[in-house]
Formats: sequence, C-alpha cells, structure tokens
Amino acid sequence: MPFVSIIVAAIAGFAVGAVWYMSLANAWMDAANIARGPDGKPENDGPLPYVMAFVAMLLVAGMMRHSFALSGIDTAGAGLVSGVGIGLFFISPWIMINNAYAGRPFRLTVIDGGYAVLGCAAIGLVLTLF
Repeated sequence: MPFVSIIVAAIAGFAVGAVWYMSLANAWMDAANIARGPDGKPENDGPLPYVMAFVAMLLVAGMMRHSFALSGIDTAGAGLVSGVGIGLFFISPWIMINNAYAGRPFRLTVIDGGYAVLGCAAIGLVLTLF
C-alpha cells in the first residue's frame, strides 16, 4: 500500500500544479520571461517538462512519506500542516535563493513558492489518508 499512496499523492501534487499554473499562466510566463508563440502558449511546449514534473512529484511524495513515517505523522491534519511547512519553509526558500541569484522578479518566487506550499499540502494530506 505504501507505493499506491505515493503514486496517488504524486498525482494530487501534480494536479494542484496543473490548476495553479493554468490559473496563473500569463503572470508566470511574464515573470519567468517565457517566449511565447503566436497562439500565446510557450514556444517549447513539449511533453518533457510534464514528465519531469511528475517524476519530481514522485520523489517528493516518496520522501515525505518516509519523513512522515519516521516522525509519526499519521493524521490528515498533521499531514496537511506538515506539507504546508515543507513547502513554505524548505522548498520556497530554495526557490527564492535560485530566483534571486538569477535576477528573476520576486513575483516568480511567489508564484512558484505558492505551488510548492499547496502541492506539498496536497501530498501531505493524501499520504495521511491512506
């Protein structure tokens, strides 16, 4: 059952990202300086980023499950709060550092960090529901 929970949690994290970035597509593309084609979509819109994103979600969900098991996090509330904490205090600061050194606008950090928080919250919740 642990592998099923990791896969379902990864799907949840990926789905949150799909909704998040579809809602903020233009703001994200502007902040990230993404080149767009005549249709307004990113020029390099192939499947590879989506595959890499899902693999990343599997890695995050797997490590979160391991950390939760070691920490005794086993309720939905604890999973949700722990996921928020991981996204807010582990992942978002790293995004901020990378964006600051790259000279990217802070709004990109807010957009990407927001996804880290919500995605990890969803993963944490799903992991504790199994």
